Amino acid sequence: MTTISGWVAPGFQAVRDAFEANFESGSEVGAAFAAYHQGEKVVDLWGGIADQTTGRPWEEDSLVLVYSTTKGVTAMCANRLAQQGLLDIEAPVATYWPEFAYAGKEAVTVADLLAHRAGLAWIDGTMSVEEMLEWDPVITALERQAPSWPPGTAHGYHATTYGWLVGEVVRRITGMSVGSYLRSEIAGPLDADFFIGLPPSEEPRVARLVTFMEGLGSGRRPGTPPPGDPGIGPDLAGLAELAPSYLAEDGPLFKALMAPGGALADEEIWHSPRLHAAEIPAANGICDARSLARLYGGCVSEVRTGPGPGFRILAPEQVQRAVQPQTVGPDAVLLGLDIQWGLGFIVNRGLIAAAGLGGPRAFGHFGMGGSAGWADPDTELGMGYVMNRMEIGTTGDARSFRLMQACLDAVHG
Repeated sequence: MTTISGWVAPGFQAVRDAFEANFESGSEVGAAFAAYHQGEKVVDLWGGIADQTTGRPWEEDSLVLVYSTTKGVTAMCANRLAQQGLLDIEAPVATYWPEFAYAGKEAVTVADLLAHRAGLAWIDGTMSVEEMLEWDPVITALERQAPSWPPGTAHGYHATTYGWLVGEVVRRITGMSVGSYLRSEIAGPLDADFFIGLPPSEEPRVARLVTFMEGLGSGRRPGTPPPGDPGIGPDLAGLAELAPSYLAEDGPLFKALMAPGGALADEEIWHSPRLHAAEIPAANGICDARSLARLYGGCVSEVRTGPGPGFRILAPEQVQRAVQPQTVGPDAVLLGLDIQWGLGFIVNRGLIAAAGLGGPRAFGHFGMGGSAGWADPDTELGMGYVMNRMEIGTTGDARSFRLMQACLDAVHG
């Protein structure tokens, strides 16, 4: 039996039960879950194995790569700049990044970038891993790239390019990379270990990901609920019929996932310390659940991490603006799913709303394999879930949804 460490506040025992159930069903190798309610930590749990190749246990300070859950944290950076009056969300991107206007992109707005409406979900041509890790070659390629659809007319998931697009706007305004800005202005004040660009000194803390094929050892088909689970989470039935056309080498999802220029085609690159140390603000955030929950808690309340005043990332007015839906209809890249966007965050509409994750203003982001950061402004609840056993899916799965629902139930009493 897996040893579960950590604690829950009174009234949150059902969250611990759900966390233990994920392990007992064979759904986890190593994982952590945390939550902050009205600025106070109420859940902090971890357990399992951080590295199956060595048997290293998942510790209190273990970190793991969270793929697209990074995008929500990058969105926090942009929204905080907007709150401070340094970024006009409705302005053309070229206002801050003049070179971006090339190839018919002069009218693309910052809101288009945040809401995946820019038509820049991939980059034509090829690019080496070394070029990708350097940042500037990707920026130059995006400047030259023509949109794949008229900007603003559709939304399609910018799986990797989102981070360079939004990150370059942050850099042009602040003079700092998005990872440096995050550390200085958001994660630092919250004492949150969320890194976009991992310091080499932190690499020994990083858990090793368990790939989809390795995860088949439980005998349970990836993406299915554990036995006895009611199946909370998005209903992804029928996607198998759509996947071949989207994931063909000339299909939109394949090109978006492999951008820029096929540099991310090798799955092993995600285990690499050099990728961890680079800044890919759409996909290579590395954190623990506690820090992820603290960041989302800091979007909806003032979070206290010690004596003295707390810190809040986004004011209520900016949260309200950030969760206003910016899109409608099916996603042109992500298998035609009804995933809807605010200003960089997935909002509680369409497919996600069917899972019942909080009130109508709830928001957050999921990462490939299962990680999740989510907040509900109406209950002042922020949650973070991280794991190393990858499931198939990009919109959460039964593990995270069970935990978040148990947390929401505890808050509602």
